[in-house]
Amino acid sequence: MKIPTHILAPLLLTLFLAGCQGASVTDLAPKSEKQLSEKLVKLMKTKGMSMTAPIMVRIFKEENALEVWKRKDNGRYDIVTSYQICKWSGKLGPKFIEGDRQAPEGFYAVRPGQMNPKSSYYLSFNTGFPNALDRALNRTGANLMVHGACSSSGCYSMTDAQVQEIYAFARDAFKGGQDSIQLQAYPFRMTAANMARYKDDPNYAFWKNLKEGYDHFEITKVPPKVDVCEKKYVFNNTTDPNAPIAATATCPPMQQPETLKMAYQSYQTTYEATFSSMVGKGGIQPPSRSIQGLNEAKIIAEWSARRARGERVTQEPPSLSPQDKDAALKPQVMVRLASAVAADKEREERDVSKRHRMTTVAALPTAVPAATPTANQVATIVPVPVAQTQTTASVPAATAAQVQDVVAPAAEQPAKKAWWKIIGN
Repeated sequence: MKIPTHILAPLLLTLFLAGCQGASVTDLAPKSEKQLSEKLVKLMKTKGMSMTAPIMVRIFKEENALEVWKRKDNGRYDIVTSYQICKWSGKLGPKFIEGDRQAPEGFYAVRPGQMNPKSSYYLSFNTGFPNALDRALNRTGANLMVHGACSSSGCYSMTDAQVQEIYAFARDAFKGGQDSIQLQAYPFRMTAANMARYKDDPNYAFWKNLKEGYDHFEITKVPPKVDVCEKKYVFNNTTDPNAPIAATATCPPMQQPETLKMAYQSYQTTYEATFSSMVGKGGIQPPSRSIQGLNEAKIIAEWSARRARGERVTQEPPSLSPQDKDAALKPQVMVRLASAVAADKEREERDVSKRHRMTTVAALPTAVPAATPTANQVATIVPVPVAQTQTTASVPAATAAQVQDVVAPAAEQPAKKAWWKIIGN
Protein backbone atom coordinates (compact mmCIF):
# COMPACT_ATOMS: atom_id res chain seq x y z
CA MET A 1 0.00 0.00 0.00
CA LYS A 2 1.37 3.37 -1.00
CA ILE A 3 1.16 6.26 1.44
CA PRO A 4 0.18 9.57 -0.21
CA THR A 5 3.06 12.03 -0.46
CA HIS A 6 1.16 14.79 1.37
CA ILE A 7 0.91 12.46 4.39
CA LEU A 8 4.30 10.77 4.13
CA ALA A 9 6.37 13.96 3.84
CA PRO A 10 5.25 15.56 7.17
CA LEU A 11 5.67 12.18 8.90
CA LEU A 12 9.25 11.79 7.64
CA LEU A 13 10.02 15.37 8.65
CA THR A 14 8.69 14.68 12.15
CA LEU A 15 10.85 11.55 12.46
CA PHE A 16 13.88 13.43 11.18
CA LEU A 17 13.47 16.27 13.66
CA ALA A 18 12.93 13.84 16.52
CA GLY A 19 16.10 11.98 15.59
CA CYS A 20 18.13 15.19 15.36
CA GLN A 21 17.09 16.21 18.84
CA GLY A 22 17.75 12.80 20.38
CA ALA A 23 14.04 12.30 21.04
CA SER A 24 11.43 9.74 20.10
CA VAL A 25 8.09 10.32 18.43
CA THR A 26 6.33 9.88 21.77
CA ASP A 27 8.42 12.76 23.18
CA LEU A 28 6.64 15.09 20.79
CA ALA A 29 3.37 14.52 22.65
CA PRO A 30 2.23 17.08 25.27
CA LYS A 31 4.02 16.67 28.60
CA SER A 32 0.73 15.80 30.31
CA GLU A 33 0.34 12.79 27.96
CA LYS A 34 3.77 11.23 28.49
CA GLN A 35 3.47 7.54 29.28
CA LEU A 36 4.96 5.75 32.26
CA SER A 37 8.26 3.98 31.73
CA GLU A 38 8.38 0.33 30.72
CA LYS A 39 10.04 -0.42 34.05
CA LEU A 40 7.05 0.93 36.03
CA VAL A 41 4.54 -0.78 33.73
CA LYS A 42 6.33 -4.09 34.22
CA LEU A 43 6.44 -3.58 38.01
CA MET A 44 2.69 -2.90 38.15
CA LYS A 45 1.98 -6.01 36.10
CA THR A 46 4.13 -8.06 38.46
CA LYS A 47 2.17 -6.74 41.46
CA GLY A 48 -1.18 -7.54 39.84
CA MET A 49 -2.14 -3.95 38.96
CA SER A 50 -3.74 -2.69 35.77
CA MET A 51 -2.57 0.55 34.16
CA THR A 52 -5.85 2.31 34.91
CA ALA A 53 -6.44 0.97 38.45
CA PRO A 54 -7.14 3.57 41.19
CA ILE A 55 -4.24 5.14 43.09
CA MET A 56 -3.63 6.84 46.45
CA VAL A 57 -0.85 9.27 47.42
CA ARG A 58 0.88 9.58 50.79
CA ILE A 59 3.21 12.45 51.77
CA PHE A 60 5.60 12.54 54.74
CA LYS A 61 7.22 15.90 55.44
CA GLU A 62 10.03 14.88 57.79
CA GLU A 63 11.11 12.02 55.54
CA ASN A 64 10.73 14.14 52.37
CA ALA A 65 8.79 11.31 50.77
CA LEU A 66 5.84 11.10 48.37
CA GLU A 67 4.48 7.60 47.81
CA VAL A 68 2.19 6.39 45.03
CA TRP A 69 0.02 3.38 45.95
CA LYS A 70 -2.14 1.48 43.47
CA ARG A 71 -5.00 -0.99 43.81
CA LYS A 72 -4.21 -4.61 43.00
CA ASP A 73 -6.56 -7.13 41.48
CA ASN A 74 -7.48 -8.37 45.00
CA GLY A 75 -8.75 -4.91 45.98
CA ARG A 76 -5.93 -4.05 48.39
CA TYR A 77 -3.37 -1.37 47.64
CA ASP A 78 0.37 -1.77 47.33
CA ILE A 79 3.11 0.81 46.87
CA VAL A 80 4.34 1.29 43.30
CA THR A 81 7.07 3.85 43.84
CA SER A 82 8.32 6.55 46.18
CA TYR A 83 9.86 9.93 45.35
CA GLN A 84 12.05 12.24 47.39
CA ILE A 85 10.25 15.56 47.69
CA CYS A 86 12.46 18.26 46.21
CA LYS A 87 11.12 21.00 48.49
CA TRP A 88 8.18 21.59 50.78
CA SER A 89 7.29 24.83 52.49
CA GLY A 90 7.21 25.76 56.17
CA LYS A 91 7.64 23.37 59.12
CA LEU A 92 5.91 20.32 60.48
CA GLY A 93 2.31 21.06 61.35
CA PRO A 94 -0.86 22.05 59.48
CA LYS A 95 -1.53 25.15 57.45
CA PHE A 96 -3.39 27.72 59.55
CA ILE A 97 -3.84 30.92 57.54
CA GLU A 98 -3.01 32.49 54.21
CA GLY A 99 0.61 33.64 54.17
CA ASP A 100 1.97 31.34 56.89
CA ARG A 101 4.01 29.48 54.23
CA GLN A 102 2.83 26.10 55.55
CA ALA A 103 2.23 23.08 53.34
CA PRO A 104 -1.05 21.43 54.40
CA GLU A 105 -1.49 18.23 56.40
CA GLY A 106 -4.59 16.08 56.38
CA PHE A 107 -6.81 14.00 54.10
CA TYR A 108 -7.63 15.56 50.74
CA ALA A 109 -9.45 14.59 47.54
CA VAL A 110 -7.87 15.29 44.13
CA ARG A 111 -10.41 15.31 41.28
CA PRO A 112 -9.88 15.63 37.51
CA GLY A 113 -10.70 19.35 37.60
CA GLN A 114 -7.77 19.94 39.95
CA MET A 115 -5.22 18.70 37.40
CA ASN A 116 -3.35 21.48 35.59
CA PRO A 117 -1.55 20.36 32.39
CA LYS A 118 -0.66 23.99 31.56
CA SER A 119 0.95 24.86 34.88
CA SER A 120 3.79 27.38 34.92
CA TYR A 121 5.47 24.88 37.28
CA TYR A 122 5.70 22.27 34.47
CA LEU A 123 2.73 20.16 35.67
CA SER A 124 0.66 20.40 38.83
CA PHE A 125 -2.46 19.39 40.67
CA ASN A 126 -4.30 21.13 43.50
CA THR A 127 -4.25 19.32 46.85
CA GLY A 128 -7.82 20.35 47.60
CA PHE A 129 -6.98 22.59 50.56
CA PRO A 130 -9.06 23.76 52.38
CA ASN A 131 -11.14 20.65 52.99
CA ALA A 132 -14.18 20.36 55.28
CA LEU A 133 -12.06 20.14 58.43
CA ASP A 134 -9.89 23.11 57.42
CA ARG A 135 -12.98 25.23 56.86
CA ALA A 136 -14.47 24.13 60.17
CA LEU A 137 -11.27 25.24 61.90
CA ASN A 138 -11.22 28.56 59.98
CA ARG A 139 -8.00 27.66 58.20
CA THR A 140 -7.40 29.74 55.08
CA GLY A 141 -5.28 29.55 51.96
CA ALA A 142 -5.58 28.70 48.29
CA ASN A 143 -3.75 27.20 45.32
CA LEU A 144 -1.70 24.75 47.37
CA MET A 145 -0.26 22.34 44.85
CA VAL A 146 1.92 19.38 44.15
CA HIS A 147 3.98 20.67 41.23
CA GLY A 148 7.35 20.65 39.46
CA ALA A 149 10.11 23.27 39.25
CA CYS A 150 11.48 22.49 42.74
CA SER A 151 10.27 25.80 44.22
CA SER A 152 7.76 26.03 47.06
CA SER A 153 5.82 28.60 49.06
CA GLY A 154 3.12 26.54 50.72
CA CYS A 155 3.27 23.63 48.25
CA TYR A 156 4.93 20.27 47.76
CA SER A 157 7.43 20.70 44.95
CA MET A 158 8.94 17.88 42.93
CA THR A 159 11.40 17.79 40.05
CA ASP A 160 9.84 18.04 36.60
CA ALA A 161 10.60 14.38 35.85
CA GLN A 162 8.99 13.26 39.12
CA VAL A 163 5.81 15.29 38.73
CA GLN A 164 5.47 14.04 35.17
CA GLU A 165 5.29 10.45 36.44
CA ILE A 166 2.94 11.31 39.31
CA TYR A 167 0.73 13.19 36.86
CA ALA A 168 0.71 10.14 34.56
CA PHE A 169 -0.35 7.85 37.44
CA ALA A 170 -3.27 10.17 38.21
CA ARG A 171 -4.24 10.66 34.56
CA ASP A 172 -4.38 6.90 33.92
CA ALA A 173 -6.41 6.32 37.11
CA PHE A 174 -8.97 8.93 36.06
CA LYS A 175 -9.17 7.27 32.63
CA GLY A 176 -10.00 4.04 34.46
CA GLY A 177 -12.98 5.68 36.17
CA GLN A 178 -11.57 6.84 39.53
CA ASP A 179 -13.50 9.96 40.48
CA SER A 180 -11.15 11.25 43.19
CA ILE A 181 -7.68 10.38 44.44
CA GLN A 182 -7.10 10.37 48.18
CA LEU A 183 -4.04 12.38 49.21
CA GLN A 184 -2.83 11.77 52.76
CA ALA A 185 -0.34 14.39 54.00
CA TYR A 186 1.46 13.65 57.28
CA PRO A 187 4.16 15.44 59.31
CA PHE A 188 6.13 12.16 59.60
CA ARG A 189 5.63 8.41 59.54
CA MET A 190 3.27 7.88 62.42
CA THR A 191 5.18 5.18 64.28
CA ALA A 192 5.26 4.81 68.05
CA ALA A 193 8.82 6.15 68.15
CA ASN A 194 7.91 9.31 66.20
CA MET A 195 4.74 9.93 68.21
CA ALA A 196 6.83 9.67 71.40
CA ARG A 197 9.24 12.27 70.01
CA TYR A 198 6.41 14.75 69.46
CA LYS A 199 4.19 14.04 72.48
CA ASP A 200 4.80 17.58 73.85
CA ASP A 201 4.26 19.36 70.53
CA PRO A 202 1.30 21.81 70.36
CA ASN A 203 0.11 19.98 67.20
CA TYR A 204 0.07 16.57 68.94
CA ALA A 205 -3.73 16.34 69.32
CA PHE A 206 -4.22 17.04 65.62
CA TRP A 207 -1.54 14.50 64.71
CA LYS A 208 -3.20 11.82 66.88
CA ASN A 209 -6.36 12.37 64.83
CA LEU A 210 -4.34 11.95 61.61
CA LYS A 211 -2.83 8.78 63.02
CA GLU A 212 -6.27 7.14 63.24
CA GLY A 213 -6.56 7.34 59.45
CA TYR A 214 -2.94 6.29 59.07
CA ASP A 215 -3.59 3.21 61.19
CA HIS A 216 -6.76 2.28 59.30
CA PHE A 217 -4.80 2.22 56.06
CA GLU A 218 -1.92 0.27 57.62
CA ILE A 219 -4.42 -2.37 58.80
CA THR A 220 -6.63 -2.67 55.70
CA LYS A 221 -4.36 -1.41 52.88
CA VAL A 222 -7.44 0.34 51.53
CA PRO A 223 -7.86 4.16 51.59
CA PRO A 224 -10.18 4.89 54.53
CA LYS A 225 -13.59 6.46 54.14
CA VAL A 226 -13.11 9.96 55.60
CA ASP A 227 -15.78 12.15 57.20
CA VAL A 228 -15.63 15.23 59.42
CA CYS A 229 -17.71 16.01 62.49
CA GLU A 230 -17.04 17.75 65.81
CA LYS A 231 -14.12 19.44 63.99
CA LYS A 232 -12.16 16.21 63.62
CA TYR A 233 -11.69 13.39 61.12
CA VAL A 234 -13.63 10.14 61.56
CA PHE A 235 -12.77 7.04 59.55
CA ASN A 236 -14.58 4.05 58.07
CA ASN A 237 -17.85 4.74 59.82
CA THR A 238 -21.34 4.18 58.49
CA THR A 239 -24.23 6.36 59.62
CA ASP A 240 -27.95 6.65 59.13
CA PRO A 241 -28.50 8.31 55.71
CA ASN A 242 -31.15 10.47 57.37
CA ALA A 243 -28.58 11.82 59.85
CA PRO A 244 -26.05 13.64 57.66
CA ILE A 245 -22.59 14.43 59.03
CA ALA A 246 -21.70 18.11 59.49
CA ALA A 247 -18.13 19.24 60.12
CA THR A 248 -18.96 21.48 63.08
CA ALA A 249 -21.88 19.44 64.49
CA THR A 250 -21.95 16.58 66.95
CA CYS A 251 -21.12 13.26 65.33
CA PRO A 252 -24.26 11.15 64.72
CA PRO A 253 -24.41 7.50 65.84
CA MET A 254 -21.80 5.56 63.87
CA GLN A 255 -20.89 1.96 63.27
CA GLN A 256 -17.82 0.11 62.00
CA PRO A 257 -17.49 -3.43 60.71
CA GLU A 258 -16.79 -5.77 63.63
CA THR A 259 -13.70 -7.25 62.00
CA LEU A 260 -12.21 -3.79 61.54
CA LYS A 261 -12.93 -2.86 65.15
CA MET A 262 -11.15 -5.98 66.39
CA ALA A 263 -8.15 -5.48 64.09
CA TYR A 264 -7.86 -1.83 65.10
CA GLN A 265 -8.01 -2.68 68.82
CA SER A 266 -5.25 -5.27 68.42
CA TYR A 267 -3.14 -2.80 66.46
CA GLN A 268 -3.58 -0.14 69.16
CA THR A 269 -2.65 -2.53 71.97
CA THR A 270 0.69 -3.23 70.31
CA TYR A 271 1.19 0.46 69.56
CA GLU A 272 0.49 1.61 73.13
CA ALA A 273 3.00 -0.84 74.54
CA THR A 274 5.68 0.33 72.13
CA PHE A 275 4.82 3.99 72.70
CA SER A 276 5.13 3.61 76.50
CA SER A 277 8.52 2.00 76.13
CA MET A 278 9.72 4.82 73.87
CA VAL A 279 8.63 7.70 76.13
CA GLY A 280 11.57 8.84 78.22
CA LYS A 281 13.93 6.50 76.40
CA GLY A 282 17.34 8.00 75.74
CA GLY A 283 18.91 8.21 72.34
CA ILE A 284 15.70 9.12 70.49
CA GLN A 285 16.20 11.52 67.62
CA PRO A 286 15.24 15.05 68.73
CA PRO A 287 12.09 16.49 67.16
CA SER A 288 12.25 18.74 64.11
CA ARG A 289 10.93 22.29 64.05
CA SER A 290 7.16 22.62 63.99
CA ILE A 291 4.81 25.57 63.77
CA GLN A 292 3.70 26.62 67.24
CA GLY A 293 0.04 27.17 66.51
CA LEU A 294 -2.03 30.07 65.19
CA ASN A 295 0.04 32.76 66.94
CA GLU A 296 3.17 31.84 65.02
CA ALA A 297 1.16 31.50 61.82
CA LYS A 298 -0.05 35.11 62.22
CA ILE A 299 3.50 36.36 62.83
CA ILE A 300 4.79 34.61 59.71
CA ALA A 301 1.83 35.86 57.65
CA GLU A 302 2.67 39.44 58.66
CA TRP A 303 6.32 38.83 57.74
CA SER A 304 5.18 37.50 54.35
CA ALA A 305 2.99 40.58 53.76
CA ARG A 306 5.84 42.96 54.60
CA ARG A 307 8.19 41.03 52.34
CA ALA A 308 5.65 41.20 49.50
CA ARG A 309 5.44 44.98 49.96
CA GLY A 310 9.21 45.21 49.51
CA GLU A 311 9.98 46.15 53.11
CA ARG A 312 13.25 45.14 54.73
CA VAL A 313 12.67 41.93 56.71
CA THR A 314 14.76 39.14 58.19
CA GLN A 315 16.16 36.66 55.72
CA GLU A 316 14.24 33.80 57.36
CA PRO A 317 10.66 34.07 58.66
CA PRO A 318 10.23 34.55 62.42
CA SER A 319 10.01 31.39 64.51
CA LEU A 320 8.61 30.43 67.90
CA SER A 321 10.00 26.88 67.76
CA PRO A 322 11.96 25.92 70.90
CA GLN A 323 14.94 25.06 68.69
CA ASP A 324 15.11 28.69 67.57
CA LYS A 325 14.86 30.43 70.94
CA ASP A 326 18.60 31.19 71.04
CA ALA A 327 18.65 32.38 67.43
CA ALA A 328 15.96 34.94 68.23
CA LEU A 329 18.39 36.74 70.57
CA LYS A 330 21.05 37.10 67.90
CA PRO A 331 21.17 39.88 65.27
CA GLN A 332 19.21 38.85 62.19
CA VAL A 333 20.28 39.44 58.59
CA MET A 334 17.88 41.92 57.04
CA VAL A 335 17.08 41.56 53.36
CA ARG A 336 14.70 42.89 50.76
CA LEU A 337 13.35 41.36 47.60
CA ALA A 338 15.56 41.99 44.59
CA SER A 339 12.53 43.40 42.76
CA ALA A 340 11.97 45.96 45.53
CA VAL A 341 15.65 46.99 45.48
CA ALA A 342 15.51 47.38 41.69
CA ALA A 343 12.34 49.48 41.95
CA ASP A 344 13.99 51.78 44.51
CA LYS A 345 17.06 52.18 42.30
CA GLU A 346 14.89 53.06 39.31
CA ARG A 347 12.94 55.58 41.42
CA GLU A 348 16.18 57.15 42.69
CA GLU A 349 17.51 57.46 39.15
CA ARG A 350 14.31 59.23 38.07
CA ASP A 351 14.59 61.63 41.00
CA VAL A 352 18.22 62.43 40.18
CA SER A 353 17.31 63.03 36.54
CA LYS A 354 14.44 65.29 37.58
CA ARG A 355 16.67 67.34 39.94
CA HIS A 356 19.27 67.67 37.18
CA ARG A 357 16.67 69.06 34.77
CA MET A 358 15.41 71.53 37.39
CA THR A 359 18.98 72.73 38.07
CA THR A 360 19.60 73.20 34.35
CA VAL A 361 16.43 75.28 33.98
CA ALA A 362 17.37 77.40 36.97
CA ALA A 363 20.79 78.09 35.42
CA LEU A 364 19.33 79.59 32.21
CA PRO A 365 19.43 83.44 31.74
CA THR A 366 16.47 85.37 33.12
CA ALA A 367 14.72 88.40 31.67
CA VAL A 368 16.45 91.83 32.22
CA PRO A 369 15.31 95.47 31.99
CA ALA A 370 14.76 96.77 28.44
CA ALA A 371 17.33 99.56 28.87
CA THR A 372 20.71 98.93 27.22
CA PRO A 373 23.34 98.38 29.92
CA THR A 374 26.62 100.13 30.03
CA ALA A 375 29.88 98.23 29.80
CA ASN A 376 30.30 98.52 33.57
CA GLN A 377 26.87 96.91 34.13
CA VAL A 378 27.44 93.81 31.99
CA ALA A 379 28.84 91.68 34.81
CA THR A 380 25.78 92.24 36.99
CA ILE A 381 23.29 91.43 34.26
CA VAL A 382 24.51 87.88 33.54
CA PRO A 383 22.36 85.65 35.81
CA VAL A 384 23.83 83.34 38.44
CA PRO A 385 22.31 79.88 39.22
CA VAL A 386 20.35 79.80 42.47
CA ALA A 387 22.45 76.95 43.83
CA GLN A 388 25.71 78.80 43.10
CA THR A 389 27.24 80.41 46.22
CA GLN A 390 29.66 82.85 44.59
CA THR A 391 28.77 86.57 44.40
CA THR A 392 28.02 88.53 41.25
CA ALA A 393 31.40 90.23 41.45
CA SER A 394 33.12 86.90 40.78
CA VAL A 395 31.21 86.17 37.55
CA PRO A 396 33.52 86.35 34.46
CA ALA A 397 32.98 89.26 32.09
CA ALA A 398 30.44 88.49 29.39
CA THR A 399 31.25 88.77 25.71
CA ALA A 400 29.53 91.30 23.46
CA ALA A 401 27.48 88.53 21.89
CA GLN A 402 26.28 87.35 25.31
CA VAL A 403 25.32 90.91 26.20
CA GLN A 404 23.30 91.19 23.01
CA ASP A 405 21.49 87.92 23.77
CA VAL A 406 20.60 89.14 27.23
CA VAL A 407 19.51 92.61 26.17
CA ALA A 408 17.56 91.56 23.05
CA PRO A 409 16.28 87.99 23.07
CA ALA A 410 16.04 86.27 19.70
CA ALA A 411 12.29 86.77 19.54
CA GLU A 412 12.71 90.58 19.79
CA GLN A 413 15.63 91.05 17.33
CA PRO A 414 14.92 92.73 13.91
CA ALA A 415 13.73 90.24 11.33
CA LYS A 416 16.13 89.51 8.48
CA LYS A 417 15.10 90.36 4.93
CA ALA A 418 14.13 87.63 2.51
CA TRP A 419 16.83 86.69 -0.01
CA TRP A 420 14.79 87.92 -3.00
CA LYS A 421 14.48 91.32 -1.44
CA ILE A 422 18.23 91.50 -0.93
CA ILE A 423 18.83 90.63 -4.60
CA GLY A 424 16.22 93.15 -5.67
CA ASN A 425 18.06 95.93 -3.86
